Amino acid sequence: MSVAFSKADSLCVNTLRALAIDAIEKAASGHPGLPLGAAPMAYVLWRRHLRHNPANPTWTDRDRFILSAGHGSALVYSLLHLAGYDLGLDDLKAFRQWGSRTPGHPEYRLTPGVEATTGPLGQGTANAVGMAIAERLLAHRFNRPEATLVDHYTYALVSDGDLMEGIGYEAASMAGHMKLGKLIYLYDANDVTLDGPASLCFSTEDVAARFTAMGWQVLRVEEGNTDLAAIDTAIEKAKAETGRPSLILVKTTIGYGSPAKQGTCAAHGAPLGSDEIKLTKKALGLDPNAEFFVPAEAAAWTAEARAAGADWEAKWNASFAAYAKAHPDLAKQWTDTLAGRLPEGWDTDLPAFAVGEKVATRKSAGEILNAIAAKVPFLVGGDADIGSSTKTQIKGEAAFDGQSGAGRNLHFGIREHAMAAAANGMAYHGGIRPYVSTFFSFSDYMRPSIRLAALAELPVIYVYTHDSLAVGEDGPTHQPVEQLMALRTIPGLTVIRPGDAGEAEAAWRFAMTHKAGPLALVLSRQGLTTLDRNIVAPAEGLMRGAYILADAEDSQPTFILIASGSEVGPAFEAYQTLTAQGVKTRLVSMPSWELFERQDAAYREQVLPPTVKARMAVEAGITLGWSQYVGDEGHVLGVDRFGASAPGGIVLEQYGFSPQGIVQTANEYLNR
Repeated sequence: MSVAFSKADSLCVNTLRALAIDAIEKAASGHPGLPLGAAPMAYVLWRRHLRHNPANPTWTDRDRFILSAGHGSALVYSLLHLAGYDLGLDDLKAFRQWGSRTPGHPEYRLTPGVEATTGPLGQGTANAVGMAIAERLLAHRFNRPEATLVDHYTYALVSDGDLMEGIGYEAASMAGHMKLGKLIYLYDANDVTLDGPASLCFSTEDVAARFTAMGWQVLRVEEGNTDLAAIDTAIEKAKAETGRPSLILVKTTIGYGSPAKQGTCAAHGAPLGSDEIKLTKKALGLDPNAEFFVPAEAAAWTAEARAAGADWEAKWNASFAAYAKAHPDLAKQWTDTLAGRLPEGWDTDLPAFAVGEKVATRKSAGEILNAIAAKVPFLVGGDADIGSSTKTQIKGEAAFDGQSGAGRNLHFGIREHAMAAAANGMAYHGGIRPYVSTFFSFSDYMRPSIRLAALAELPVIYVYTHDSLAVGEDGPTHQPVEQLMALRTIPGLTVIRPGDAGEAEAAWRFAMTHKAGPLALVLSRQGLTTLDRNIVAPAEGLMRGAYILADAEDSQPTFILIASGSEVGPAFEAYQTLTAQGVKTRLVSMPSWELFERQDAAYREQVLPPTVKARMAVEAGITLGWSQYVGDEGHVLGVDRFGASAPGGIVLEQYGFSPQGIVQTANEYLNR
């Protein structure tokens, strides 16, 4: 039976509110509306339900909490402070300042206890889905009838704005379909957006009915500003429903307590002002002149939270010790999985492809992926309803079951944006190495989630196929032109475009050992000739981003030809023709700009000697950016317009990407 709430609990809620608005006022920047309105639901969750250990924010079996409405970050920082995390009042006073641990929107890795980088609305809703998926996957793999290692909930505090975003709908639809019963959204339904009442743009939709239709349990709290008991009861009911996710719709007042601004958009995104803060504190029963003040009753929660967290983790550790004795092999797998350690021999017995064989890199990479997945059980992935075409389904594995956690093939449906954000959630959770796949032109739908993966340094793998004009008859809507360069502009994202099966293998080897951020593999639909590595350089050169594939006879070229991906094969034929014509040509395969830039200057100059000014790059994408490698005197054979609908080979030929076309362009450039 739940213990009744007291005046001390109400004081704790109001202390959270006061700390948040004080931080915002001191910063002269921030969003006070959500902390004032949502503090009660956050407090009840953290005080009565959330299992966590402030002394060890990364304890494996903790419940996860995501503030999807990341603009309300001052609330989560106040929660972390009062709940005993390593976040002091000085950190709150440095809110939104240079070098602080309390940035304007929550950032993973920066602030202890922050589980995800949020702020762009809707992202956290899908991150939570990914975390819930990871919990089920690990529970299925490691739990035993007599021992439970994985058993925790994922909570997300979401806003009206989160649920207006398309990704919010995608995520909820996906979670309902998967029946993720340990996923709970607390919906801060305050009916106000930045510009005014939500009715300006969100007036006819019944959110509760929508979630019910998507297979969620929907619970309501009509008085979310003060009724802590009703919030507590709703969370209990949500936890008891294991067959479907739950949405707790909590009616709140934005800016609650502010006499002049509560209930209006004026409370959303600007400090209340010193006079209004005093009036707000007075309305909440607090000392209007006290700043960053934590009364003794609220400070008591800190000690309680630390003691409870230590106890939870100690009990789990004792359980794990018994588990390790009963299941030593599984216990070792558990430790290795959480550390991301690859099993011994993970990259042995990879498939081989015959020299001269024409095989699409989507196919060769798919076979390599399957060989790796057979030995790396924490490699889990899915696709946007096209895995049979991207070749990323793990053979012999079932579709993921959101109830039991069985199956390693995730069917995300045509929900590319939520798919990418859910992969982020799996990476945030830990214990899973996620990959997702779709056609390359649809990477545009995923970009906001890719950007956040790069910002948070998450080791997510994106597998993109159908990478060029060779898509053919589907035409310009499906033929990526600007996407490759667009991904290269994202700081921290490594993009690799292998040129044949050998480079595809090297790319997957690198991807599995790369943990310092997300990585995109960009693969062909059309068959690419498998190069003879006895004639050209080993494919391991891919690991350095660019390498000399074939050189002039005396290694003293007068012309450098650079190509990536599917253009490497035709460029090699062009190199042979140019060499026969007497042009001292060096052919450089450049599958990854990012990896090349990480090499030292000596290596980069060895591959691209500054003294050789005659250079031409060949890539079936926009030419923007290539000047850094071809120089002011160089040339780029690229595509600065959209594609066309015709058989892929014809489109490539018409755009100049046949071996003959490359030779012709090179000769015109050299003879100009």
